[in-house]
Amino acid sequence: MHRILLAALLAAASFAAAPAYAGLFDKNPDQVAQEAVAKNLRAVTLWVDATWGFRNQGAANALSRAHQAFTTRGYDVVSVEPYIENGDLQGFFVTYQKP
Repeated sequence: MHRILLAALLAAASFAAAPAYAGLFDKNPDQVAQEAVAKNLRAVTLWVDATWGFRNQGAANALSRAHQAFTTRGYDVVSVEPYIENGDLQGFFVTYQKP
């Protein structure tokens, strides 16, 4: 039982210490945008983490990188929805769409 709990805690800690890239599963915004174009997706929603580093500057930089990656590939920002848990900003769900 203790081993399972320890393994879960270690997994959570490694996830929390992951790089603050926009996107899911350690993909940076440029990778996510490239995959969206390759799959000819009309709309994409991704997660921009705000829990790593400085929340105000880190999140703003991550959002800027995501916006740049998608706008250069012809996507428009449709929605930026903050996710707040227990009063703390965790990140943003960002949706891009091709016009």
